[in-house]
Amino acid sequence: MNSSDLSDGDLEDLYENAPCGYLSLGPDGRIVRVNATLCTWLGRSPDTLIGTRLRDLLNVAGRIFYETHFAPLLRIQGFFEEVALDLVKIDGGTLPVLANASERKVSDDLVFTRVTLFRAPQRRRHERELVELRNAEQETRRRLEELNAGLHTRINDAAELQVLSVRDAELREQFIAVLGHDLRNPLAGLAGGTNILKQIHSDAKSVRVLRLMAESINRMNGLIDNLMDLARGRLGSGITIQRTSGVRLEPTLAQVVNELRAGHPDRSIEMRLNLSQPVDVDHARIAQMFSNLLGNAITHGAEDRPVVVDAGIENGQFQLSIANGGEPIPQGALNRLFQPFYRGEVRSNMQGLGLGLYIASQIALAHGGRISVTSDTTETKFTFSMPII
Repeated sequence: MNSSDLSDGDLEDLYENAPCGYLSLGPDGRIVRVNATLCTWLGRSPDTLIGTRLRDLLNVAGRIFYETHFAPLLRIQGFFEEVALDLVKIDGGTLPVLANASERKVSDDLVFTRVTLFRAPQRRRHERELVELRNAEQETRRRLEELNAGLHTRINDAAELQVLSVRDAELREQFIAVLGHDLRNPLAGLAGGTNILKQIHSDAKSVRVLRLMAESINRMNGLIDNLMDLARGRLGSGITIQRTSGVRLEPTLAQVVNELRAGHPDRSIEMRLNLSQPVDVDHARIAQMFSNLLGNAITHGAEDRPVVVDAGIENGQFQLSIANGGEPIPQGALNRLFQPFYRGEVRSNMQGLGLGLYIASQIALAHGGRISVTSDTTETKFTFSMPII
């Protein structure tokens, strides 16, 4: 079934009773249409919403952020995506939602805005849990530091110190296990529900909504992977690798390039591989590192210049470089590129925690190698080097 097979009544029912809230804003920013789903969520009738402004539906904090951040962003670029807002219901309670908005120009002077709202109580709960986990980790580290400071002044028995070290390591590994388990399970449920809905709903609007949901789930999975690697690097024994002997590296590198080409069909990626022998590496980790570096080059490089990938073996060293054109990286930023949570100067539509380059550097260290960076007006190049074992 496609949209042409639906009657006017079907389309109206799809709009009114969609699994998400819809509203339209007129040129003056006031609501001109709202669907039944959103009215039900808020416990209000359409007549009480028509003519009000979107900010009137928000709590105090939401109004401030909307007026100072999201409304200017909408005026500048004509859309915003996955903005977290709290709507106020008729009973005074709040409804956490994720909002997506886009403008539709009717003429040079008339601009209407379409807003789609998705319920997001689970995401907010996960965000709160992340904050609580971070605070708990900081408190645990503080207590461990106080305990270690006191113990080192009183304990001289090496055997007892070894026992405490083992317990410390077990606590850290338990923290990492809990972090991965508690964050991944809710996402797995969301992914399963999305797959079921894909089999039920095949109309264009539902397919688009489900695709957006799947993309958000994939992004959250990627963020959790990065957080897990950060936790292993900072709390555990570091990022571990399992080298594979005698396996060619070219297919692994080519797969990463093909995946990013599919995601960025408008960008040119040139690949030059000159490997005279297999390289003993952890292929999954090298693919992760290469994907982070290549994605970084695509994101920050000039769109009219190709991204060039070179891989080869020289003087007993395996070298993998990724170069892109564009503005050079300032010296101050170069000194901080591999620090966790550092993102430098990025465009407002870029998303991420700023962990990609940090994790890439940790994977390089785990292989006994390092990543170096050069940047000038000609090109910016990241080069991974490691000795051949």
